[in-house]
Amino acid sequence: MAVRHRLIQVDPDAVWSVLADGERYAEWVVGTSRSSPVDGQWPRTGAVIRYEVRLGPLQLVNETVVRRCEEGVCLELEAHAGVLGTARIAIELRPWGEHCLVIVDEHPLQGAGGRLHNMGFEALIQLRHRAMLARLARLCESEAKDAVRGPARTPVTSVAPGEDGVGHA
Repeated sequence: MAVRHRLIQVDPDAVWSVLADGERYAEWVVGTSRSSPVDGQWPRTGAVIRYEVRLGPLQLVNETVVRRCEEGVCLELEAHAGVLGTARIAIELRPWGEHCLVIVDEHPLQGAGGRLHNMGFEALIQLRHRAMLARLARLCESEAKDAVRGPARTPVTSVAPGEDGVGHA
């Protein structure tokens, strides 16, 4: 069973806002090139998201189903990977001071992935989780910095008297 964690330098609500946006799934999940919700309201229990995985010229379309959702706390998914079968992926968010400890736990449920699961696959999953959590952290921390900076401001230009349409006496 592959369990990995990462401390993300934002509060759990900021992490949850990324996880709860089905359109952004491909931004943080390693291996996906595009994603879109197809059934239900992501991330509510029973909702389905479709995503693409590209391996060179090969393109695979798979789906992930939300099996359990506790808003702001945990998201449990069942990822369908065609002939490889399905996997359970649990993502837990824990407040850690002013930050968020994210714990990912993944293991195969059905199909070839479960039958072929060994230490080699476990190591690959660990590497994938490390990259996935790094992406999630970059995304959340970058958005937090952008929010602190605020929206871009339009530079103020000076206007000579009379050019602003206001009469000057």
